[in-house]
Amino acid sequence: MTTAEMIKELCEQMNISVSELARRIRQTPQNFNKKLKRETVTLDELKAIANVLDVKFVQAFILPGRDEIKISNE
Repeated sequence: MTTAEMIKELCEQMNISVSELARRIRQTPQNFNKKLKRETVTLDELKAIANVLDVKFVQAFILPGRDEIKISNE
């Protein structure tokens, strides 16, 4: 699943339009849709999305011994 697909699914689950999400993270819907199309959403934008929707965001590398290197919005 691509980042754009994940964001669209999140919007669907949270009953919010992608355009409204864009406005909540202080972007124009046109600009945000271009980022989704190009798959250029940044880590900071992903954290902002999690914050405005009050959900947890985690990005991680999981090593063979199950150690994790992760980024979280907590």
